[in-house]
Amino acid sequence: MTSAKQLDFNKTTTDGHVQFNYQWLDQAQQPQALSFAIDKVALFDRFRNFKSYKANHASKYVDQQMRKQLTQHPITDVKVTFLGRGNNLQMELNSENKTALDQAYLSIAQLEQDFMNEHLTRNYYTQFVTYDNSLAIKPDHVRFAQESFTDLSVLKGLILDRVGEESVRKVSNYVLGFIQSIPYATLESRVTSTGAGFNPPLQILWQNQGDCDSKVTLTAAIFRALMPRIKMQLVFIDNHALLAINIPSEGDELTITIDGLDYILAEPTGPAMMRIGELSASAEFAIRNGRYYAEAFFADPST
Repeated sequence: MTSAKQLDFNKTTTDGHVQFNYQWLDQAQQPQALSFAIDKVALFDRFRNFKSYKANHASKYVDQQMRKQLTQHPITDVKVTFLGRGNNLQMELNSENKTALDQAYLSIAQLEQDFMNEHLTRNYYTQFVTYDNSLAIKPDHVRFAQESFTDLSVLKGLILDRVGEESVRKVSNYVLGFIQSIPYATLESRVTSTGAGFNPPLQILWQNQGDCDSKVTLTAAIFRALMPRIKMQLVFIDNHALLAINIPSEGDELTITIDGLDYILAEPTGPAMMRIGELSASAEFAIRNGRYYAEAFFADPST
């Protein structure tokens, strides 16, 4: 299988924008070129505070919020005593009313989960359940794509004028070739790395490299900018990621079905040059054996 080849990459910075210039060979080994400018504010400010997830920071935030909430809003008929500080914070509950005590334990567990979700959302992370039912935390890839695609709308006219709007496959393959040619950075373990190595979409362009999770997120954002109504799934397998789109399959292309909709799969990562519907042997094995986790990326119904 042909390997992706980026022939040239350069960028120039002006007062308000960064100009990106790319040249690469597509799946047919034909030269392609793409030049566009991205606003510097979008490029450098949008996700400037995103950083690797730290469990101790999350624990500290939850503990602080729990102490504040239960101090300002005591639980009726239940005495809450705080023991320890920081990561060692514990609570002792006492009540002569067993029903109130049982309900207090449930309420506190829900509060802890709510504050954890609040912390994750504030920091662009989300909890997910792997295909083998392990609970883990990862960057909120769908949200990154959702909040980035308008910054990439400059590509719509450039790509559709070149490829045409009639064929989703032609548009998809052009974008896949572009992304596959961007140098690959090895993915850290999604379950244990807690976001280390992930680049938000525009940062892949700036750094001219990205791991598979980063590249899939960028591809999803570009697809949304080019094809606003298309339904997508971001598909995660062990140490790899795919993109699935809801278009009719051709021939013996492997599909996945989620909530009654069929999706064909694409591998944006590279370095292998693959058209939509083509998968590596390892990715096909994982999909056929159900060893994947998918997140829906649909158009906002309000747009």
